[in-house]
Amino acid sequence: MFARVALRSATRAPTVRPVAAAAATGFKVGATKVALSTSASRKTPPEVIQERHVPVTHWEGGVAAHEVLSVSDKDQPVNPAQQDEEVVAKPLDPEVTAKLTPTMSKFTLHGKVAVVTGGGRGLGYNMAQALAEVGIKGIAIMDVQQELGEKSAQQLSEQTGVDVRFYKVDVRDGHAINQAVQDAVDHYGHIDVLISAAGIADSNIKAENYDSEKFRRLLDINITGSFLVAQSVGRHMIQTKNGGSIIFIASMSGSIVNYPQEQSCYNASKAAVVQMTKSLAAEWARHKIRVNAISPGYMDTALNRVPALEAQKRIWVDNTPQKRLGAVDDLNCLAVYLSSPASSYMTGNNCLIDGGYTLW
Repeated sequence: MFARVALRSATRAPTVRPVAAAAATGFKVGATKVALSTSASRKTPPEVIQERHVPVTHWEGGVAAHEVLSVSDKDQPVNPAQQDEEVVAKPLDPEVTAKLTPTMSKFTLHGKVAVVTGGGRGLGYNMAQALAEVGIKGIAIMDVQQELGEKSAQQLSEQTGVDVRFYKVDVRDGHAINQAVQDAVDHYGHIDVLISAAGIADSNIKAENYDSEKFRRLLDINITGSFLVAQSVGRHMIQTKNGGSIIFIASMSGSIVNYPQEQSCYNASKAAVVQMTKSLAAEWARHKIRVNAISPGYMDTALNRVPALEAQKRIWVDNTPQKRLGAVDDLNCLAVYLSSPASSYMTGNNCLIDGGYTLW
């Protein structure tokens, strides 16, 4: 962290200009010299305000109750690190649904169908679980790994009762994607949501040593594959004239340069996803299709739980204001929001969810 802060401080250090010296002694307006006051000579230190008690008025049933909170001057930790745990998805109880307020009901997906690429594991599967918990009718999981995909689809269906189909498909294969999307349409009748989470990450590779074929593969999966899936689902949404929501899983790496690892090619691929999000949002808005991106920060996924990354993970955490990596389910509620009518006026956004990493 110190290297990073020192570097930024050095690049942002102000240049001393001649006017600074004039400011210390005064400056002339015409023939008159005007003295400049300084906060040190003219102002007293600001008063420190620290209440010892906070009055509270609590209203319930039209009756007021009063209490006083004592204020502690001891610092308390905020947002402690959370431990990930395996979550069993639970279906939304119809009796609960019937009692939802108009606002809460906008966060549900009753009767809707979603396609989730990269949904056989990791963040994609966790977001599929979240959709299943808010009343979705069907989910089509697409992943290149057959065993993981089938297991995830079975598990999700058993946990929630949702109609889940799994398609073993590579997002780089446009013809296979079109066939899978059409089959999902034939089975479910429509597609309302796409979460495009399929992608790969190459890190700790210096740009001067990066193999050109490796770079082409990275771009083919992360950007071309994302486009092909969106194109196929988008065509269906346009034809049905019902609109829908498309969500790309990008990365904060599309907006910043990561430290300390070298990953220029991955960063470029995710920057392309962010720009594609904005472009498709503008182009397809007239078809009632909303397009947004979720850009995670450093996440505590299985791919990052390897001994070789321990030293880097300490730096990542140190450079994150919340002082932790993202939990695997930290994207879930945002995915539900972007999928649902609750975000009906939101499109073209790149939603950073990084524990504050990009603030520094």
